[in-house]
Amino acid sequence: MNPQTAFVPAWWLPGPHLQTTWGRLARGRRLIAFRREVLETPDGDDLVLDHMEGESGTPRVILLHGLEGSSNSVYIQGFLQQTARLGWRATAMNFRSCARDPNDLDRMLPNRRPRLYHSGETSDLDFVVRTLARREPAAALMTIGVSLGGNVLLKWLGENPGQKAVAAAAAVSTPYDLGASGRFLETTLGRLYVGNFLATLKTKAVEAARRFPEAAVKMDIPRALRARSFWEFDDAANAPLHGFTGAEDYYRRASSLGFVSRVATRSLCLSAEDDPFLPPEALARARAAASPAIDFRVTRHGGHIGFVAGARPWRPRYWAEEFVLDWLQGTLPGAGG
Repeated sequence: MNPQTAFVPAWWLPGPHLQTTWGRLARGRRLIAFRREVLETPDGDDLVLDHMEGESGTPRVILLHGLEGSSNSVYIQGFLQQTARLGWRATAMNFRSCARDPNDLDRMLPNRRPRLYHSGETSDLDFVVRTLARREPAAALMTIGVSLGGNVLLKWLGENPGQKAVAAAAAVSTPYDLGASGRFLETTLGRLYVGNFLATLKTKAVEAARRFPEAAVKMDIPRALRARSFWEFDDAANAPLHGFTGAEDYYRRASSLGFVSRVATRSLCLSAEDDPFLPPEALARARAAASPAIDFRVTRHGGHIGFVAGARPWRPRYWAEEFVLDWLQGTLPGAGG
């Protein structure tokens, strides 16, 4: 493992918060043309996959977005562009309740089952991996998870140390300890991010309660609507909806921190020390717990899913996206990685 990785942030984006927010304000959400597939899950729900196609037989990368993201999130679009640079193909998996209407990116598509998604839900990823591997057993399959998607990916890898379908994986800006992450956001400028996430999460919880009586009886919607922190919302809605006794039980069982020691797949974990979504001590604990199969890289700067470089604002470089795809390419047989 390399304890420090060189990254030089753009001089015009100093500090973690500017690094974190720049992409959302300045990058496009329609950079890549998709072929959309609606895959029926074993429990009778819809899972929306957006495929970027290319030459048959080339490697395919499964992309997992972060909290309240989608295949149209700017960082997913950026990873798709870097995947295309290598001549590879990609599949962006939209977590349940996160897929957006292709004609209206602010409109979420509804699901058919009384559940949403959460940081430790790995059955859908498992289903997608096995489906794609079965379709093309000879093509290399790789996976990139970002933020919440990184937590899901590492947890799945830890749960399935013997899996052979995914040849290599990468997790970026992962909140390894969900409880520590939530507390950190409540006590720092991270509070500024929480409100935006909670606004859409609350809307989804209310809609789930309206559509599904079995979901309504599990959640305390009035309390969820009063929530001003992730812990309050998770304890009232997210945790009980998905079978946890409360927020603490959810964080303990869903955090990838408890699974990274079991990862046997060659994996990259990339984080910044100044990530406003995770305290440095939690990052250090994750690095100490990581298995030998994990190449754990930490930069001093970069924020949360930021890592913006470049000498001019009109020509930014998204260093992490380039670095991750080059790292994955280096894992292929004959690449010398």
